[in-house]
Amino acid sequence: MVVRIGTAGWSIPQQFADRVPGEGTHLQRYAQQLNAAEINSSFHRPHRPSTYARWAEAVPVDFRFAVKLPKAITHKAKLVDCDGLLAAFAGEVAGLGDKRGPLLVQLPPSFAFPGDLAARFFDSLDRLLGGQVVIEPRHASWYVPEVDALLTARRIARVLADPPVPEAAHAPGGWRGLTYIRLHGAPRVYWSSYDDARLAALAKRIAAGAGDVWTIFDNTASGAALGNALDLTELL
Repeated sequence: MVVRIGTAGWSIPQQFADRVPGEGTHLQRYAQQLNAAEINSSFHRPHRPSTYARWAEAVPVDFRFAVKLPKAITHKAKLVDCDGLLAAFAGEVAGLGDKRGPLLVQLPPSFAFPGDLAARFFDSLDRLLGGQVVIEPRHASWYVPEVDALLTARRIARVLADPPVPEAAHAPGGWRGLTYIRLHGAPRVYWSSYDDARLAALAKRIAAGAGDVWTIFDNTASGAALGNALDLTELL
């Protein structure tokens, strides 16, 4: 069992600067305290392989980056005929080398399960990029036994999200060799901090689990994510 805790990005808000001491870039300081980060900027724009390589070189050997698939794939193409886009993305993230963790596939709330198209896309994703994959679908049609079986067969984990969209996203699904928890902040998404009781319950759940567990705090708008991640690390 490997437990990884981090935030979306690695910025260090002023209110937590004293908890992330040291010299160097924000990433270098961050990586001395936490063992994972989720790269969300890849969703919005491409990065050069040299940029990914620079990030990989800045962190310890046991640090890992999850990487979000570009919106050109998930939101514009909607998984259709994406081999060219996937190949280009593979070339970019190759710069991470063995520091690359799971690929995150986040889908629009309006995107219903597309049947055989999903299986073809996952096959292309495995062929062109390989590695672990987690998916955060936000339409209820993805939360049925048949889709869960499809994800399990392809060793794809379904995200446990908070707040859950739809409600079924409060629990992980798909392949259970990996649990990926994304905490967006509640009640105010991206802003609200998680209190001590919620973090303690989360720590207890992680400690009792099996398989690898990633916990990513995405409540970054207020800077709360880093404090929550550091608190959870201390609890564990």
